[in-house]
Amino acid sequence: MTLSIVEKSQAKELPNEEAQKVLGYSSMEEFLKVIERRAFHMARMATGNNDTAMDIVQDSMYKLVEKYADRTAQEWKPLFYRILNSKTIDYYRRKAVRDRVFPWSRYTSNGDSDQNVDIVDLTPGRISDTPDEMLMRTQRIDKLTQSVNALPRRQREALMLRCWEGMSTIETAEAMKCSQGSVKTHYSRAMHTLRDLLEDYNYD
Repeated sequence: MTLSIVEKSQAKELPNEEAQKVLGYSSMEEFLKVIERRAFHMARMATGNNDTAMDIVQDSMYKLVEKYADRTAQEWKPLFYRILNSKTIDYYRRKAVRDRVFPWSRYTSNGDSDQNVDIVDLTPGRISDTPDEMLMRTQRIDKLTQSVNALPRRQREALMLRCWEGMSTIETAEAMKCSQGSVKTHYSRAMHTLRDLLEDYNYD
């Protein structure tokens, strides 16, 4: 998928090669390969639907390549998540209109049955885990996933971008189209809520 997007873009040779090597990718194609899986899980967490999430990610990739292929590599990540966030908001706006006009559609288009992000396949297990330990680990991860899903949208976005993607406050603010102060507030509230919800769990 990512190859066709890059080939279609006919992007120019990009500047700042040393910075690109430090970031872990030296071309737009490599960046899209790196970001695709994480972006899909974030979109699926936001929408609860595999097909919708993939559509949002693909649309975001196309727009990034079309509009920003000539930007420096350092700019790609915040720009991409800004686009992804905008596409997700557009999805909710369309869904809200559809649900008002066709209220029965919410009961007939549930999408896939897997409503939650499967963080288990992102978390490397330990060879020494016993079946009981593996079960407990899975239960803890399920609880974490449910707790993150329950956060307000903006808090969840700040948490995912800061913790999962490792983006700075400045980059997160750019991606979320808000002030750095708002990012800090959303992130702090999300962490406080998760600590309260998960105080009885140990995530070793």
